Amino acid sequence: MADAPVLGGAKRSVKLDVDAFGARFNGPLVHESVRAEFAARRRGSASTKTRGLVSGGGAKPWRQKGTGRARAGSSRSPVWTGGGTVFGPHPRSYTFKVNRKERRAALRSALSLHAERGSLAILDASAFSEPSTRAAAKLLGDWGQPRATLVVVTAQERGAALSFRNIERVAVLEPSSVGIADIIGAASLLCSDAALESLTARAAPDAAASAASSSRAEKATATSAVPASTDVAAEQPAAEAKPKAKAASASAKPAASATAVAPPTPKAAPTRGRAAVKAAGSGSEPPAARPKAAAKPATAKPAAKSATKPKPATKPTATATKRSPAKVQKDAGSDAEGVDSKD
Repeated sequence: MADAPVLGGAKRSVKLDVDAFGARFNGPLVHESVRAEFAARRRGSASTKTRGLVSGGGAKPWRQKGTGRARAGSSRSPVWTGGGTVFGPHPRSYTFKVNRKERRAALRSALSLHAERGSLAILDASAFSEPSTRAAAKLLGDWGQPRATLVVVTAQERGAALSFRNIERVAVLEPSSVGIADIIGAASLLCSDAALESLTARAAPDAAASAASSSRAEKATATSAVPASTDVAAEQPAAEAKPKAKAASASAKPAASATAVAPPTPKAAPTRGRAAVKAAGSGSEPPAARPKAAAKPATAKPAAKSATKPKPATKPTATATKRSPAKVQKDAGSDAEGVDSKD
C-alpha cells in the first residue's frame, strides 16, 4: 500500500486507498478520456461562408463566348478572390461520450501513476488560515518536486487556494472540477485531506453499483421477513376448496345425464321481402308465402300468311297508243260476232 507525505504540518504520512491508487495504468483508456475532455472544452464557434452566403456575384461577369477568357458565371466562385469557402468549418459540438466506468477507471490510472512515482503529497490546509503566497512557495520549494503542480483544495479551504494561485506554473482546482487531463498533465499533485477523500470516492470502482446492490439487498430482506403463519393460513382455504369443487362437479354430472334431451325444434322456413322484416321486428311469426299467379293461357296466333301472293294485273304501259272511239266500237262489234259464231 502506497503512502503520501504530509506537507505544511507535522511530519507524517497518509496511507492511500489501494482500489483508487493501486490500479494498473491503462494508456488507451486514459488517452480516450483525455481526448474527450479536450473535445468538450472546444467552443465549436468557427464558421465560414459558402458561395451562397457571400454577398454579390448575382450577375454573370462577362458573356459566355467571344472574350477569350475562361467561362465564369459568378464572381463569388470559390476559385475567385473574395469568393465562398468549400468545406469550411461551421458551428458544431465536438463532444463525444465516454462511459462512466471507463472514466472512473481512467481516473484510477492517473492517480495510481502519481502514487507510483511518488509525486503525490498531502497538504495541511490548517497551516494556511490566512493567505500567504511566500509560505506556499517555500512549501513547494522544500518538497522539491518539479512543476507544473496541481493543487486540489475544497471551497472551504479558501486561504490555501489564495496562497497557491499566484505562483507560476501552479494550478488550483476543486475536487469536482479536476479532470483526468489535469492530473495527467501535472508533474506533481498536491491535495488536502478533504480533497483526497473526494477524489478517492470518485475513483472508487463500482461505487454506484455497490450502492444499488446494497439497496436491493435491503429490499430483499424486507420482503423475505414475512411470518410463515400467513402462508399456511392462505394455503388451507385453497386446499379445502379443491375437494368441494370436485364434489360439486361429481354431483352435477349424474343430474345432467338424467335429464331427457329435448328434440330440436324445427326452424321456420326463411321468408323474404318486407313481411319477413316486419315479422322479425315485431316478434310474430312471418306470414305464409303468397302463391304464385296461374300462368296465362297461350293465345292462338293468326295463321301465317301464305307465302305465295297473287300477282297484280299488269297495267298498260305508258307507251300504249290511245284508240279513237270509232275504233273502240269496231273492236267491240267484232268481239260480239265471235261469241255468236261460237255459240
